[in-house]
Amino acid sequence: MMQTEIVRELTAQQILQLIPQRRPFRFVDEITAVTPTSIEGHYTFRHDESFYAGHFPGQPLTPGVILLESMCQIGVVALGIYLLALEQPLEEVGRWSTLFVEAQTEFMMQVLPGDKVIVRAERVLWRRRKLRCKIEMYNSNGQIVAQATASGLGVRKP
Repeated sequence: MMQTEIVRELTAQQILQLIPQRRPFRFVDEITAVTPTSIEGHYTFRHDESFYAGHFPGQPLTPGVILLESMCQIGVVALGIYLLALEQPLEEVGRWSTLFVEAQTEFMMQVLPGDKVIVRAERVLWRRRKLRCKIEMYNSNGQIVAQATASGLGVRKP
C-alpha cells in the first residue's frame, strides 16, 4: 500500500479553492498571509450583494451576521483548512467541513456597499479539529470594525 505524503503548507490559492462557500455566500476575496498561528485576508462588499435590497432599502448597511460570517470564513474556516493540511494528506482535507460552534462578537463601525474589510485572526486553540480564534476586522483606513472570539469544529463529510 502506498503512503500518501502529508502537505506541510497549503498556498493561499489552495486554501481558497478548499473553502466550501461560494458566491453569493463567500465573503473572502483573498488570503494575504497564513501561518500555523494566524491568518489574514480581505473582502470587498459589492454593491449588488443580495442582502442590501432589504437591509435597508435606500440606506444599505451590511448586516452584522454577514460581517461575522466573513470573519469566520477567513479566521476559522480558512485557517482550519490550513491547519488540517499540516496533519492530513491533501485528499483528506477536502473531505472535512468546518461547522460554526460559537462566537462572542462586538461591532464598532458600519460597513457599507463598496467597503473593503481586512480580517486578521490569531489561533487561540486547535485541538481535536476544534479551532478557536480571536478575530479582528478593519476597514481600509485601518479602523477596527468588529472583533470576535469564534470557534468552529471540523467534521468529516458523509
